[in-house]
This record gives sequence, C-alpha cells and structure tokens, in this order.
Amino acid sequence: MDFGTMLGDSFEYTKEALIDKYMRWLILIIGTIIFPITLGYTLRIYRGDRTPPETDDLVGLFVDGVKLFVVELIWALPVIIVAVIVFGGSAALMMSGSNAAVAAGIGGMFLGILLILVVGIIVSLFAAMGAVRFARTNSFGEAFNFSAILAHIGRIGWGPYVIALVVLGVILGVVSAVLNVIPIVGWLISIILAPPLGIFAARYITLLYDSAPAPA
Repeated sequence: MDFGTMLGDSFEYTKEALIDKYMRWLILIIGTIIFPITLGYTLRIYRGDRTPPETDDLVGLFVDGVKLFVVELIWALPVIIVAVIVFGGSAALMMSGSNAAVAAGIGGMFLGILLILVVGIIVSLFAAMGAVRFARTNSFGEAFNFSAILAHIGRIGWGPYVIALVVLGVILGVVSAVLNVIPIVGWLISIILAPPLGIFAARYITLLYDSAPAPA
C-alpha cells in the first residue's frame, strides 16, 4: 500500500472540492453546525466518484447525513454501553461514602477509561469500512455485515490497514493540536478548516476501502 499516493490523492481531491468553490466551502462550514449536511457530504465521497460531490441538493445531503449518523451511532453503541457501565459503577462506588469504596471507584474509572479507549479503537476499525460499505450499497444491513467487513480488511491486510488509519489519525491529531495552541483565533481557524480536513479524511478512507476488492 502506497500511503504517499493515498495522501497525495486525498490532498488533490480536497483542493478540487474547495479551491475557488467558496459557496461549497461556506455550506460545509455551516454543516459543522447542522451536522447531517457534513455527514451527507462525507457519505457521497464514500461512494467513490473521482469528482467531488456538489452541495446543491441540501435536502438530499441532510437525509444522507441522517442515515450515516444512524450507522455511526449503532457502531458506537458498544463504546456507549461500556462507558455507561464504567462511569455509572464508579460513580455509585464513590457516592457510597467509605474511603475504600471511593478509592475503588477512582481506580475503576481509570481502568474503565482505558477499556473504553480499547473498545473504541477496535470498533473504529470495523466502523470505517462499514460506513463506506453502507455508502456503496445503501443497505443498513451491509453497514453491519461483520463477516464481509472482516474479509475486506483481510484482503487489504491488517498491518497496512491499521497503519493507514494511524497515519490519518496522526495527521488530524497534529493539525488539531496546533490549532488548539493558537490563542483566540484557533477556534475560528478550526471551523474554517473543518471542511477540508473532513473531505481529506473521507477521501483517504475511500481510497483505503478501494485498495482491495470488497466482498460481495
């Protein structure tokens, strides 16, 4: 897998989508607040067309975004359930009053946070491919076709697949960290850069999905 080619393609795709397309950029900035619009645009990128999607059909984008939100929410349920159990149990212990229970609750919360992170990482590995699979098939069932998703990742190769996602995560994390340390205007720059970063990530994941043939 040529990570450099994937990154370069994603960068050029993002430029094509937004450079001199100021109204599209503005609509997607607004979409950071009305989030289904942004998610709908992401879903259309996942469909794999080389030309970036238009934003003239806002109702369609909103509907597509709601669909993708439902898919992502269902994938997130294991993380949500673990979080509720961890924080609920830890809070109950800490409210019991005894020093031993409070200490146990604090310890349980730290271990629980680690567990949540592990579960979140595992879920995200499958959710990424599930979201693209949903975009390609328009089937909620296929978004959670675990055996097909597992087979697809196997064709890509677990090592290259995980490394590819780590590369993307590092890039987005570094950009976010830099923006967070810029005083006063960092949040404004973050809003302005949200559309290009989102498009870049969506295109990159699309290329990752297409790096091996998807199972039927």
